[in-house]
This record gives sequence, C-alpha cells and structure tokens, in this order.
Amino acid sequence: MNNRKNEARIERMQQRLEAGSVAKRFPDVAEIVINMTYNQRGIKAILRTFNFFPGSYAFFRVDCLSKDCVDGGFDLTQVITTMIRNRRAEAKGELSCEGNDPSANPSAIVYEVAIQYT
Repeated sequence: MNNRKNEARIERMQQRLEAGSVAKRFPDVAEIVINMTYNQRGIKAILRTFNFFPGSYAFFRVDCLSKDCVDGGFDLTQVITTMIRNRRAEAKGELSCEGNDPSANPSAIVYEVAIQYT
C-alpha cells in the first residue's frame, strides 16, 4: 500500500509539471480561489482554501483526505476550464471522491470557485 501511495505521489508531481502554469494555460486569469468543505461520515467537516496565481501550476486536483482511500481525489479541472472558457467569475457545486475507499465510507466536497480576470 505504501508503495502505491509513493507511485501516486510521483505521478501527481509529473501531472503538475505537465499542466504548466496558470499564466501559460490561461493568460487572462489573475487569480483562482477554491473554497471547499470536505465531508465524510463520522468526521467533522473540514474547510479548505486553495489559491492559484499566474505562477501556480494549472493543476486543479485535490487529494482525498481519507486515509483508507486509494487513488482518490476531487478533480476541479473541468469546472475551472469551463468557467474560463465562458469567462464566468463564480461557480458552486458538489463532487464525490473518485477513489476506492475499502471502508465504504465515501467522501465528498462542496466547492465554490472564484476567478479574477486581468
């Protein structure tokens, strides 16, 4: 299991590099802020905020916080690219974890994305 997590970490690092920077992929974007509430049955909701600036990697996948989850996470790439394509400033929604949690205790997020354009 530990080896698989190491492989996943290396793969995410490679994906970040391949994603390029926000400035290169989205030159009209000044800032992206993702506010999310992480929910999982049996634990208190966790509030998280992610800030992306022109020099940040244009990689919008957030890892699942469940210790038992394998290959999990929340991919906001489609949400953000659609917002930018339509020049939307705000979006809200929910996503379920994409991974496999053997404890059968799935997690989900409620998110708000705000984008500032140049």
